[in-house]
Amino acid sequence: MRQINMYYLLGSFFISVSLVEAQNLNTAITKDTNNLGYKLKNGGRFYFQARSYFSSTFNKGELTDYYAWGIGAGVGYETPKLLKHFQLGISSFSVFNLASSDLTKADPLTNQVNRYEIGLFDIEQPEKHQDLNRLEELFIKAHLGKKSKIVLGRQIPQSPFINIQDGRMRPTLIEAAVLDLPEWKNLSLHAEYIWEIAPRSTMKWYSVGQSIGLYPVGVGVNGEPSLYKNNTFSAGVGVLGINYRYKAWNIQLWDNYVDNLTNTGLLKIEWRSNYLTQNNWLLGIQLLRQQTIGNGGNQDPAKAYAPKNNSANIVSARFGKQTPKFTWFLNATRIGNEGRYLMPREWGKEPFYTFIPRERNEGFGNLSAFTMNLIYKPATNLKLEMNAGYFRLPDVKDFQLNKYAMPAYTHINMSLNYQFKKYLKGLDLLLLAMRKDPTGNTYQNPRFIFNKVNMTHLNLVMNYQY
Repeated sequence: MRQINMYYLLGSFFISVSLVEAQNLNTAITKDTNNLGYKLKNGGRFYFQARSYFSSTFNKGELTDYYAWGIGAGVGYETPKLLKHFQLGISSFSVFNLASSDLTKADPLTNQVNRYEIGLFDIEQPEKHQDLNRLEELFIKAHLGKKSKIVLGRQIPQSPFINIQDGRMRPTLIEAAVLDLPEWKNLSLHAEYIWEIAPRSTMKWYSVGQSIGLYPVGVGVNGEPSLYKNNTFSAGVGVLGINYRYKAWNIQLWDNYVDNLTNTGLLKIEWRSNYLTQNNWLLGIQLLRQQTIGNGGNQDPAKAYAPKNNSANIVSARFGKQTPKFTWFLNATRIGNEGRYLMPREWGKEPFYTFIPRERNEGFGNLSAFTMNLIYKPATNLKLEMNAGYFRLPDVKDFQLNKYAMPAYTHINMSLNYQFKKYLKGLDLLLLAMRKDPTGNTYQNPRFIFNKVNMTHLNLVMNYQY
């Protein structure tokens, strides 16, 4: 009912604006351009995106390999300011499976399904190859001052824990009320209340509780398969962010409150040596504290997303040098052994400095990660990047601190990003190659290897937008 009322509100608002603009036209017709139709056609912003994504995963020995090629296109429109303060926006996207392995078929040795390629389409309907459509944005934006605004409806997420995680065909989106207040010179505030989420790799919108468990759920602290899918209850997510910038310093404070599940606080402090130039030494630290609230999602502990009394303390640090052509970083993250760090993978990538695309450290405790980033830009439209890391995890049989039975591993990513110019401006190409190998004990059990380690993963992505 709440969703229907919101769409009714959007439609009623648009009609009201149209009537007011028409009345203004009848009282003062001076030019043919002074009408609502002209303003919507010439003053608004149309945007278009087309995407081609080829993905392939090569597993060890007799374990199943996979491939998939998806394409898609979408269009959106944002009106100019109406009644001096308001804008409306809408967008949609369609995805097609051009060719792929059988993504519904489990690997015969492990009885586990594909992990990466299935995410190009709809993980709830892996057998469906076409007509995968999603209404993505639908919002009212009200401008409150010179820079401040409030946005109500379906939109792109902007917080550290709930973000677009744009590593498949379509990103994560939220239905929310979002307030941005950047009115002060050095200080800005950000607040959100989220009641629905459309996770990456899905074509539907879900309540906050229903959105949790669409991805693999791992095991509970007792070692049995988790049962929180379709059994998690939450009234929504509240997000509050404070960003303070002063000369070389940038300080951010975030709180992510998930009703009846978890509360997560993040403090991030960064210092740059020459903040007025693009040539900087950088030091950064992140401090995170998380704890279970309510009943963790369900009164039955076996069906709860977050175990009762679970908590996590995390520190992540970075040191490096940034220049216009070459950037390098050394990073480290430590998750304490008090409990698992939990944040639904359906909602976004983790904010830690040690994050490397195509793998997460969510679901683990007693973790130590060390990574290095090398970024080289020989031209303004060409970027070469290497990310390498060592991730020491608890033993795969330590169920209390290892939710996904992931062995300790090394991780290397090599990528090339090229942005076309002139006639093809707006087109960019990404080539990514990833390799993961175990350093922890896998007990020669293929379930601890398949789609986790001893694997190579390749992506070729072409994206065009204007």
